[in-house]
Amino acid sequence: MTTPSQPADTRPTAADYYAVNRGGGLFSEAVSQRIGARIAVQAHKHHLSPTVMTVFNLGLGVLTSFLVIAAAGPVADGSVWAAPIGLLALIGWQLAYAFDCSDGQLARVTGQSSPAGARLDVLCDVAVQSSLVAALAATAKAQEPDTPAWLLAAFAATWMVNLVTSVMQGGDQASSMVSSRALPVRAAKLIRDYGAVVALAGVVLTVAPQWTVWFVALFTLINGGFLAASIAFTGRAALRG
Repeated sequence: MTTPSQPADTRPTAADYYAVNRGGGLFSEAVSQRIGARIAVQAHKHHLSPTVMTVFNLGLGVLTSFLVIAAAGPVADGSVWAAPIGLLALIGWQLAYAFDCSDGQLARVTGQSSPAGARLDVLCDVAVQSSLVAALAATAKAQEPDTPAWLLAAFAATWMVNLVTSVMQGGDQASSMVSSRALPVRAAKLIRDYGAVVALAGVVLTVAPQWTVWFVALFTLINGGFLAASIAFTGRAALRG
């Protein structure tokens, strides 16, 4: 294990950081966690703690969402171009997620893990994802004023299924309904890959913000369906003892 005071050539490499943080989905592994590993290298080089990376995730993610919310009305009425706002969302949310990946990588490789740090990470993830949901809901409502309130509420409620189930996967009792890592299975699971879903949200906001309501409806169905399937799967396992 290295420390920040050690010579540069003995510091962990991006490959070292990447190796300790695999999972989350095909897109997250291929893109987000690789970027996170490079951020971790620079953080270690500049003696930054994992908590600093967590706070960067919080600040960048919430700020990006705030700007999308502020621009929702102007984009809908045509006074602001959609493309720059969408690109801001695409890059800002992806970079925030990369910082989220980097904090765990840095903590594990440098031996700075702590229960408080893990709790802070989860709480910041909740804050960022809540702001992201608010941004997408605000855009959907601005683009389609007749969007039902119940749909936006259901979208917000079911979105957190991803975060809750990912936290549950970290314990000794973790299990998966489909554990295969075959490429077709992993490709199908992209609909549950946070990095891929957020990238899709950014693309929709960039290319066709009027489709945001369909994005909201689609992922309400996906996350609601996954919640129902998870309850059935876990309930069956519980009955078996």
